[in-house]
Amino acid sequence: MLVAAVSLSAATRYPVTGIILNVDRPHRTFDASCAAIPGYMEAMAMSYSVLDNRELADLKPGAYVDFTLVVEKNRSYAERIRIHRYESTEREPMLARRLQLLEAPRATVKPGDSVPDFTLTDQTGRRVALSQWAGKVVAMTFIYTSCPLPDYCFRLSTNFSQLNQRFATRMGRDLVLLSVTIDPAHDQPQVLAKYAATWKADPESWHFLTGPPEEVKAVSRRFGVNFWPDEGYFTHSLHTLVIDREGRLAADFAGNQFTGRQLGDYVEVLISGARN
Repeated sequence: MLVAAVSLSAATRYPVTGIILNVDRPHRTFDASCAAIPGYMEAMAMSYSVLDNRELADLKPGAYVDFTLVVEKNRSYAERIRIHRYESTEREPMLARRLQLLEAPRATVKPGDSVPDFTLTDQTGRRVALSQWAGKVVAMTFIYTSCPLPDYCFRLSTNFSQLNQRFATRMGRDLVLLSVTIDPAHDQPQVLAKYAATWKADPESWHFLTGPPEEVKAVSRRFGVNFWPDEGYFTHSLHTLVIDREGRLAADFAGNQFTGRQLGDYVEVLISGARN
């Protein structure tokens, strides 16, 4: 809700950050889940208009953006929309750049593409396939259980935990979560089962997946996920993927700057049947 009055005499400008949920170019609007604007607006998902359609040219669902919200007496609109190009790594930038030079995968599946089927092993030891969740929204991310940094794998799992709570009555029926380990040598089913228990994950709706290294690598590379062992840990890129009910990659949330609430707002759009 609005918590402050808008000046009627002149335009007021507010800096805004958020995640794009939907883009409607014909009507020059976009929906975004935005952080709170101190003194003006609580964190919420809402629609914004633009005066110049060129502002929407590169916007895609899942993009992390900042922009200026202009509020006038009889209208409001967004301008100066800027997309953050995130380089997500756990180690120092020099190592990250070296990693990219050594082995920089190019995603073969991009937003809008159908996601090819794959099969991995979950925390119960079952072999499960992506295709068995056809007709459901699937959120997918890449983690490893021994990650020591709270703002990387732990944050991605926290985001999924928030989805698990927010959509508790729809888990398994409308939404399935997949957490794929990038350390399959260590993260065997029994290790993943213990890790899953800390998140109160139901193995019927939140699957922690592992498999032979070549299988895990093949799935990861398909989405441009890069990882590399380094002194007992992993340098890796951060991607949270959302697949729609038709089996298409709907969005790729790169990095860790978005919140679980923002991810949930986007999942809500897909579950509700809205189209981008």
